[in-house]
This record gives sequence, C-alpha cells and structure tokens, in this order.
Amino acid sequence: MTSDKTARVLRLLSLLQTRREWSGADLAERLSVTVRTVRRDIDRLRELGYPVDSTRGHAGGYRLAPGTGLPPLLLDDDEAVAIAVALRTATGSGLSGVEENALRALGKLEQVLPRRLRGQVAALQASLAGITWEERGPRADPALLAGLAVACRDHEVITFDYTTRHGSAALRRAEPCHLVDSGGLWYLLAHDSGKDDWRLFRLDRISDLTPTGRRVPPRPVPGGDPAAFVASRLSAAPTRHRAVATVHAPADRIRARTRGLGTRLKPVDDHTCVVDVSDDHLPRIAQTLAGLDADYTLDADPDVLAHLRTTAHRALRATAASPPSREKNAGPRSAGG
Repeated sequence: MTSDKTARVLRLLSLLQTRREWSGADLAERLSVTVRTVRRDIDRLRELGYPVDSTRGHAGGYRLAPGTGLPPLLLDDDEAVAIAVALRTATGSGLSGVEENALRALGKLEQVLPRRLRGQVAALQASLAGITWEERGPRADPALLAGLAVACRDHEVITFDYTTRHGSAALRRAEPCHLVDSGGLWYLLAHDSGKDDWRLFRLDRISDLTPTGRRVPPRPVPGGDPAAFVASRLSAAPTRHRAVATVHAPADRIRARTRGLGTRLKPVDDHTCVVDVSDDHLPRIAQTLAGLDADYTLDADPDVLAHLRTTAHRALRATAASPPSREKNAGPRSAGG
C-alpha cells in the first residue's frame, strides 16, 4: 500500500510539472482517486519541500510555485537524454557565463543517469558536433532567455526596452511566441502590440524584461510554421556585410548543408544556385561559405573579402608549417591496428 501511495505522489508531482495549473478534479481524474485524496497528496508534497500553491473553489486549483530552493525534478528517459545532450552542447551555446554552470549540472545528472541512457546521450552528442569559431557574436543572457521562455509558454504579455541595429532604444510591448537560435544568435518571435505586427527581436538587444501578468490566447503564426516564418524574416532583414555566392551545385544539395538561409538560397538551374550569405558578423559569413562543400564565385564587400583572405592565409601558414605525416606512404590501417 505504501508503495502504491508513493508511486501516486510521484505521478502527481510529474503532472504538476507538465502544466502551469491543474484543477483538483482534473488531477483526481488522471490519478483515478478522489479530490480529497489529491488534497492529502498535495500536503505530502509540501512536507517534502515542493511549494504547491492552491486556489479556493469547488474543486480547487494547484500549481508548482517558485520556492527558496530547487526540489528534485522527475524526468522521463527522453527528457533526461535531451537535458544531458543540451548541457554537453551548452559550452558552445553563445550564452554568457553558462559553460561552467552547465558542466557542474551535467556532472550531477550523469552521476545518476541510468547506464541504458548513456549510450543514447553519447550517440546524440556525436551527431550534434559542430564548429567553434575563433570569434563569437553577441551573447545572450541565460536569465533573460529563461524569462522569455516562461512568457512564451504562458502566452503572457511582456514589456522590455529594445535597442535597434541603428542604436535607437524604445519601450516595446509584445505577445511572445517562440525563441529561435540562428547561427549563434537568439531571437524572440513576438507580436508587437505597438506595431500591430509580427516582429523578431534579438535577445542581446533586449533589456529590462517585465512580465505584465496579462495572459492572452496564442496567436497563429502566419503560414502556420514558425521556423519557416523566422527564416523568411531573417533572410529579408538588412545586414552590415554583403556577400553573395554563386555556387556550382544544385540548390537542394546546398540547402541540405546550410540552415537559416531561407529565401536567400535561390536556384539558377539544375546545377547552380545563388546563396546570399550576407550577415552582421564576418566569421559567420566565413562559416557558412566553408560549409557549402562546393566551388563558388563570390561577390562581396571589401571588408568581407579582407576577412576571408586573412582567415585563408592563416590556415595556409598553419598547414605549411605542419610536419609531413610519418605515415604518408603507409597503407590503410586495420580497425584493430
């Protein structure tokens, strides 16, 4: 009986973690118990340190509230794998100050991660390996990212100060929808109340985020696909550095090797396409061009060409200085050798 009660309390905790608020009747139905039993189990969770708020009413309502400390979280297998992979990847996430904290959290998680899941984590991490570039763009504040994520989840209207690419600043009021990572830069997709239109806001230009407490029904994104909508907006946005490559490869092949270019990739014929890799950050232009895996000609601003020449000369000097391989004339080695 005690085992059944413990399992039910854990199930209750899991339900409270999946939704902002539950009615007592809904919880009772999910757990196949009475509302009175739900109340007793809620009291048990409070005794264990979980801050559960309740509201008065016929059935009552419950939600997990912020506490003075972080109680244990219940994760299913898929969630545990996803968090472990995300923590391993966070060292190159572009989030300011997050690397050391991510490593500490990862150590705690992997200490208790079941052996059956560790292989999944390793396989997923290997498939997500990326390139770390010498220079990085503006970095996002993890606290801001977390606050916006909650606002998106709860469809809560927010206000914030926003600085445009031209340096002007103004107070904005918006209904947040999605957070998007594109090329190391984080964006908020939201409906701007003042402009009465959809807008993309770069997180490194947002400050003084303030939730209003007002929740609204979710707005459908134009076209029904947030990722496609964001890609289209980013493709059409003005950039500081112009660079357009004519690539000697089919558009579908290049599209499969790049991300976030949206409408900036256009086919010319069955064997050629044009890719607009213009960007505000010179290293990202070099990164995109390096990933094309095909010959191309380039029409670009002088500062772009200068950066690419500097990068290429540095690589040439490094390879010229490298000693010849000692196994230059050796045949292929066996897997065991």
